[in-house]
Amino acid sequence: MKFVIIGGDAAGMSAASRAKRNCPDLEVTVLEKSNDVSYSACGMPYNIADPTRSIEDLVVRSAEVFRNKQGINLLTRHLVDKIDVHKKEVSGIADQKNPFSITYDKLLIATGASSVVPNLPGFDLPGVFGLKGLEDGRKIKEFITKNRVTKVTIVGMGYIALEMAEALITRDIAVELIKPRSQFLPWLDENLSQIVLRELKQNNVKLHLGSLIERITSITDKKKPNGSLRIEREETEIITDMIITAIGVTPNSMIAGRAGLKLGAKHEIVVDRKMKTSCDDIYAAGDCADSFHNVTGKKTYLPLALRANRGGWVAADNICGREVEAPGISGTSVFKVFDLEVARTGLNMEQALENGYTPAGVYIKTQSRAHAHPGSSVIHLHMVGDRSTGKLLGVQMVGKEGVAHRINAVAIALQSGMSVRQFYKSDLAYAPPFSPVWDPLLTTANQLLKKLA
Repeated sequence: MKFVIIGGDAAGMSAASRAKRNCPDLEVTVLEKSNDVSYSACGMPYNIADPTRSIEDLVVRSAEVFRNKQGINLLTRHLVDKIDVHKKEVSGIADQKNPFSITYDKLLIATGASSVVPNLPGFDLPGVFGLKGLEDGRKIKEFITKNRVTKVTIVGMGYIALEMAEALITRDIAVELIKPRSQFLPWLDENLSQIVLRELKQNNVKLHLGSLIERITSITDKKKPNGSLRIEREETEIITDMIITAIGVTPNSMIAGRAGLKLGAKHEIVVDRKMKTSCDDIYAAGDCADSFHNVTGKKTYLPLALRANRGGWVAADNICGREVEAPGISGTSVFKVFDLEVARTGLNMEQALENGYTPAGVYIKTQSRAHAHPGSSVIHLHMVGDRSTGKLLGVQMVGKEGVAHRINAVAIALQSGMSVRQFYKSDLAYAPPFSPVWDPLLTTANQLLKKLA
């Protein structure tokens, strides 16, 4: 059987490796448009923060290892632009000039997602970058080194934007963040959002909220090889050395759409729990595909690393004849902003209302360690539950310690469908260096129970 995979990063290479382990005699071909496969995209901001490290340090496994040790026919610089579902054939261009076509018995689309770039004049100028693939990281690092960058403007204020702000400040580069919406982190409870906002300001990050960009123009600067950039806005302008766009991603699903596969509201590829698309013998996994949400049971689009890797495994297992279903997701995520850990899982109040719940939420702040234990710091929590059923719907946390891994307890509770009361009864660990006797999550759950009652 011929198993062809379009895309050679997390979902694609996970599927290829898994398929060869399951079925060593399976003919596995991976078609990757770039030179890069199997790398840690999430590590790019931290790598960029350190000028002594090579971006190649983020490569998890080289193409040669996949080819020589695992027997995978990995073809880089192969851009697929067409899927013929009737002929069961994919075709495209290799090395930007040579047409190719390959037939398949089973096909996996693992084309990932791309950075959203505003459709405005100047976003295609030199010095303007997205940050999604390893090549983006290469270009950013090289540009900073060659152009003596002293100031960067980041368009957007999501995870990547905030991580990049810290990375650049670490390199003594001034940072300004700009976004059109007036609300800083709209998905985060306002109390917690203000904590993150204060952390950015304390680290000299300048923010422009509710600021609409009209265009970007280049400026000749004799001191800099590539000059400078002018961001023109309604109210004023920003002069900067480099611009990074970090306003979200969009699924690379055009090839699937052209082939007639069903797409969702955000143009993500619709898959079932076995990662199968609307077309027999074609699967999809990773940032190009949708998921089922653990809390709502509905379809959702949340591009996350673990989901991509796991989706590749599930697709490979089913292609090899093992009946496996992918678990749902809760949107569990965590990121670092200077000295803060910010984590979330499940639904916030707005999302709960949108999905038909009658939510109640509670905000508390408590200590990360036991009373009087040295080194304790404040943890801020917001927990949401449903008044009608008592169901636990979601949690958000911000603090200097004890946040990143604590959120995993809630993620497991959401996957298990626990009520707030059941979660409150959980037997969580205690030791003074790590938690009060009543863990912050249990304290928050207890307060939420009072509201639900």
